[in-house]
Amino acid sequence: MSKYNAIVFLFMDEEANPIAELQTPVVFNLDTTKLTDGEHTLKIVSKFDQKEGLKIIRFTVRNGPIIHIEGLSDNETVNGTLPLMLNAYDTGRNQSFIIKGSENPRTIPIWVWVIALVFVAWAAFYIVTNFRL
Repeated sequence: MSKYNAIVFLFMDEEANPIAELQTPVVFNLDTTKLTDGEHTLKIVSKFDQKEGLKIIRFTVRNGPIIHIEGLSDNETVNGTLPLMLNAYDTGRNQSFIIKGSENPRTIPIWVWVIALVFVAWAAFYIVTNFRL
């Protein structure tokens, strides 16, 4: 071990054994494809001389297909029969920019209908008041 470098141990979730033991400075690639989708914790323990440092990072993995549902929200109170629209898709392995929601068919929001109705009403008013015969 170098005079000024620390050794870091990387622990995933509640595992007792580290997934890596590295000498700093280092670049480490964390392969999340081997983790299940959901919340995880990366615990980093650094040791230098007789001192120890600790950093805990919480993160969420989403490698599986993205699931989108329309018609039911989290913690919503409902009754009767619910029409649900479900879609599941994979974003692929590319690192390109993806516009969220572009793959999901969705209903037109009410605010779009309101704006369209206000515009049509204004256009009708404009035509009637400015083009009288």
